[in-house]
Amino acid sequence: MGIITTRGLTKTYGDKAAVKNLDLDITEGQVFGFLGPNGAGKTTTIRMMLGLIKPSSGSAEIFGLDCTKDPREIHKRLAYVPGESNLWGSLTGKQTLELLSSLHGKVDSAYQANLVERFQLDPSKRVRAYSKGNRQKLLLVAGLSTRSDVLLLDEPTSGLDPLMQEVFRSVVLEAKERGQTIFLSSHTLSEVEVLCDLVGLLRNGELIEIGTLEEMRHLSALTYQITFAGAPIDLSKVENVKRVVVEGHRVSCELAGTPTALMQALANANVTKLVAHEASLEEIFLSHYGS
Repeated sequence: MGIITTRGLTKTYGDKAAVKNLDLDITEGQVFGFLGPNGAGKTTTIRMMLGLIKPSSGSAEIFGLDCTKDPREIHKRLAYVPGESNLWGSLTGKQTLELLSSLHGKVDSAYQANLVERFQLDPSKRVRAYSKGNRQKLLLVAGLSTRSDVLLLDEPTSGLDPLMQEVFRSVVLEAKERGQTIFLSSHTLSEVEVLCDLVGLLRNGELIEIGTLEEMRHLSALTYQITFAGAPIDLSKVENVKRVVVEGHRVSCELAGTPTALMQALANANVTKLVAHEASLEEIFLSHYGS
């Protein structure tokens, strides 16, 4: 049995199911990526784990304790970082950290100071003067500095610039090395790929696929936009290329796998521009699972 376990976890609102029959087993020291587009049911799942809302049916357990019946005991060894939160605008960052630390009951003060420096957070400013990104840094510092056995992170990099996202990733990997268990909800595939041992895909409240990163490699894809000087060549039968769309001299396509065959096909094709970018989660869901 895992350190985080759900069995048939379901939450309905009227005739709409926000989460349906969710079964998870997350072992100690694992980084689990809970992946899905906005509105898929990720936050509802986390709120049931926190004991903030009651499941319509099924159960969730952390440390072998029922999340609905024993939330206070669970919270002693757990920290939660939401994607956004209403903080106290008149308090400074330092005062907010002190308040949240006292509410939780424990904090590693030296580590907290280290996190403040790494996230380039000015704790002397009042929260109302913080940007969205700085408010998110404040939440991350507060949650991570508890060094809790379990970290529940719900879209934790919301509002962070790329540099701070890299800091977040390094901090999570350090937590993993310490043996902490991390439940990471995200809609960013690249973030999950870097950090997670196991990934679950949620769509419309249902877990549609779960596996290790290696097992999920088929989801990784690049989107290419290729502009030709003249009429474009036919890429529809090139190995690993799919979803080819032709618009005049420009072709867009998706590449899942090695680019060798595509590069060979383009070698003598008089290409004037080639741009590649990582497919968004929405594009991947459309490609693999439909709308």
